[in-house]
Amino acid sequence: MTPTVVDYTDPDAPRAFTESLRDTGFAVLVNHPLPWEMVEGIYAEWSELFTSGAAQSYLVGADGQEGYFPPDTSETAKGNDVRDLKEFFHVYPWSTVYPSEVSDAALRYRDIACDLASTLLGWVDDNTPAEVAARLSQSIRSMIEGNTRTLLRVLRYPPLDDDAPEGAIRAAAHEDINLLTVLPASDESGLELLGTDGEWYAVPCDPGSIAVNCGEMLDLATDGHYPATTHRVVNPTGEAARRARMSLPLFLGAADDVVITDGRTASELLAKRLVELRGERAD
Repeated sequence: MTPTVVDYTDPDAPRAFTESLRDTGFAVLVNHPLPWEMVEGIYAEWSELFTSGAAQSYLVGADGQEGYFPPDTSETAKGNDVRDLKEFFHVYPWSTVYPSEVSDAALRYRDIACDLASTLLGWVDDNTPAEVAARLSQSIRSMIEGNTRTLLRVLRYPPLDDDAPEGAIRAAAHEDINLLTVLPASDESGLELLGTDGEWYAVPCDPGSIAVNCGEMLDLATDGHYPATTHRVVNPTGEAARRARMSLPLFLGAADDVVITDGRTASELLAKRLVELRGERAD
């Protein structure tokens, strides 16, 4: 159960992309508008920011949203009791915290990726069966209009440490909460999705490719037609365990007041999920 690799320039790309989302919750794009050289440059300069310790100057504030999240404040996947082995930096459209040690390449990447994601949501709209579309509160593409929740996460998984808590992995099995996630290929493998047969499958990650997956908001809005597939990042073995892994997911959010399902808005669903990610009790 591996996602379809779709050539963005192929006339049949919208149908093939949407079909792969329907079947696996994931699709992989090649020949897309995101410059791979830009992604590689972002990985390099932000890796230096993390490893030099400079990221500590931008620690996340009391709001728990923008800035640097060190490993000891990382996420705990829903249903898990061990934190993931990662550190990351959050940049929102309204962010005032951005490192002076790096270029604006990540911001330029975000803008290009947002435009691409909008196009992809349009593909989904155009290829969604009428009976599914009829259940939506509004078109899928319009759900992102006016949103302030779209999140660019610059993410680093450090080399594995012998002192890591028992059972800890780079990213425990989870589903994304947003509408759609755009994820350029990492500089190391490790991303896997859970098939409907209960087996784990590697997501293709050839350099220059992009993995795109559905989040829970899209799943709930379409009553499961586009599933928020469980996925994880496994710990590497051998020499790869000595290397860090960089990742650059863009989580495309719905506007706060968009009704997703059963009268619940995007902001209500997100608030509940954020509590779970912090390892707290959700009411």
